[in-house]
This record gives sequence, structure tokens and C-alpha cells, in this order.
Amino acid sequence: MRPVKVKDDIYWVGAVDWDLRDFHGYLTQRGSSYNAYLIMDEKITLVDTVKAYLVEEMLDRIAHVVDPSKIDYIICNHVEMDHSGGITRLMELAPNATIITSPNGQRGLKAHYKRDWPMQVVKTGDRLSLGKRNLSFVLTQMVHWPDNMVAYMPEEKILFSNDAFGQHIASMERFDDQFSYHLIMEEAKKYYANIVLPYGAQVQNALQALAGLEIDLIATSHGLLWRSHVPEILEEYGKWAANYTEEKALIIYDTMWESTKKIAYAIQRAFEHKGIDSKMVNLDSNHMSDIMTELITAKYVCVGSPTLNNNMLPSVAAFLTYLKGLAPKQRVGLAFGSYGWGGQGVAQIEEALKAAGFDMLKPVKAQYIPDERALEEITAQVEAVVGG
Repeated sequence: MRPVKVKDDIYWVGAVDWDLRDFHGYLTQRGSSYNAYLIMDEKITLVDTVKAYLVEEMLDRIAHVVDPSKIDYIICNHVEMDHSGGITRLMELAPNATIITSPNGQRGLKAHYKRDWPMQVVKTGDRLSLGKRNLSFVLTQMVHWPDNMVAYMPEEKILFSNDAFGQHIASMERFDDQFSYHLIMEEAKKYYANIVLPYGAQVQNALQALAGLEIDLIATSHGLLWRSHVPEILEEYGKWAANYTEEKALIIYDTMWESTKKIAYAIQRAFEHKGIDSKMVNLDSNHMSDIMTELITAKYVCVGSPTLNNNMLPSVAAFLTYLKGLAPKQRVGLAFGSYGWGGQGVAQIEEALKAAGFDMLKPVKAQYIPDERALEEITAQVEAVVGG
């Protein structure tokens, strides 16, 4: 396993997880990578590690540059085990190394691994001399754990950004200009939508703290490193963190006997008549994490279900639970669905969207099988209240 040169005496020594398809409920169709960086200086420094089952791959890459036992510092920007999982093995090989981490990182490492490792705690503004180069630290709490921090190397203008700006992509390429820009940005958007979205205020604070830095390269913890599109990814993060939405609609539903599907398409016609872009999403064939990637920039979020046993369908309930946890703001919601006699499903959807903080439009319901007249009325009802 060969390291990849990032800059003179700085190497990517991480691991590629080709088979990863689920990241705690988030569908990772393209796999992922866990990025670690070796800095050769008077103090040999490793920034982050990898998942425990890939640690030997990381160590093999390090060994092509230096004996791992000679590492002096291990920067732990984040305790989550896809980043810290290799620390136990590494500290066995380099017992004299010092772990550099945040105050919450120190507590988290002790709680996870129950070891008495040498640690040095840093906070925002602290600087660590490696010899010719330095690392300065910015705590980025709740982006997306309490322990998160980033490290900046002013001499090389490198931001070791931890989870920020990352993507779940497995590839042999390491840099953004070696891969499809569209796919990288799509995966960065998906990563933000499914992991970072609840922490928009904290992201805005972090972006403000980093605003004065000259950044030539963002060394992420997942996926491709940004060197040719740094301004673009910073701009997108600013939009996502501000809950910026476009005038477009996402119509999300599941159906039993196609009645709710007919209502969904009647709603879609309303948006089409008003010149508003829309997308239909059947929960039976679309994963929640992919839906969130679309939802991150959609102003209108329409959710539909028939009533089953006095409830909405389980697939719709699961999606709404997932949505609530990710807490998108500044959205307009619409609950819709079909029913036979009780009709409780639509009311439950409306309640869930209200609880998520959405501004709600009047719900849409149809009993049994809506005919053409009923569908035309639904289109007219929705058309009257959107886009103006």
C-alpha cells in the first residue's frame, strides 16, 4: 500500500473502504475512505487515523515513509471510531507518542478506549510546533460531535478539516481535480444533508472562524481532498448552513392501491402549472439518505401516505423520524394521502411536519379512489397557495 504525496514531506496514508454501503443508516453506494496524513518534520506527526479493521493498511502506507514507532504526535481531531479506531494499534507501536486533542476529545478517548495515553489538550488559537511547520487549532464543537476540531498549517496553507467538506467516496484518486466534480459535489451535499445538517449554526460559526485563513488545500477525513475547488465547496457550505432553499418541491410518498400516488401526481401538476420545479420520490424505491440530499435545497416538502391500521405507512413514519433528527429549517410542508374510513395518516404526517418546524399548507385528503374531478380539485387547491 503506497502513500500519496500531498505536498513535500506530507503524505496521505489513509485507507479505502471499497465495500462500505451503510454508514449508520446513510446509504453509501460509492463506499468511502478514511483519510490520515503523515507530516515529516522534526516532530513526525500523524493527523487522524482510520477504522480499526483498516489500520494495517494505514500502517503499511506509513511504513513506506517512516517506521511508525517514530511518530511523535497523533492529532485526534474527532473521537468517532472511523477516525480514532486505529489509535489503539498505533499507540502499541509508538508508546511514546503524544495524542493532541480537544478537551472533549480527551474525555471521549478515555471513555472509548479506557487507556491512560499521553495526551495534550488544545483549544482554539493554540499552536503546535512541528519544527519547520506549525499546526494551529480551531475547536468546531458539534460539527458534528462535541469533540470536533480542525488543524491548520499556515506554512502550507492546508486545512485538516476532519468531517467538514468530506464525501463518502472510495477511489484510487485523492484530489478533486482527478475525479468528476459533479459527483464529488453531489456526495459532499449528501454528506452534509445526512450528517451535518442539524448543526447549521455551528457550521456558520466555524466558517466565520476560518474566514481569515488562506487555504490552498482542504485535507478532508473522507473522500477527495479539495485543491482546485476550494472556493466552491466553501460557498456551498455557507448556503447549506444558512438553510438556503430554492423554489422547488419534493413530493415524497408511499402508496398501497395507487390512490396516494394519484394524489402525489395531482400535487406535482400544481407545481408544474406554477412553474416550480418538482421531483417525485416514492419511499418504496428511494433511500432516505438520498431523499435528504434532494431536500436540502427544496423549499416545499410534501409527504403523503394512505392510512393503514389507523396510522401512516411504516415507511413514511420512518422517513419522518429521520427527517426530524436532521432538523431542516425554513421549509413549507404539505401532508397528503388517501383513506378508507378513519383517515388518521394525513393528520399524523401534518403533526410530524409541524413538530419539525415547517410552515404548513392545508392538508390534502381523498377517500378511496380519487376520480379525475377530485384530482383536478386537489391540483387547484395546491396551485392556489404555492409560489406566491
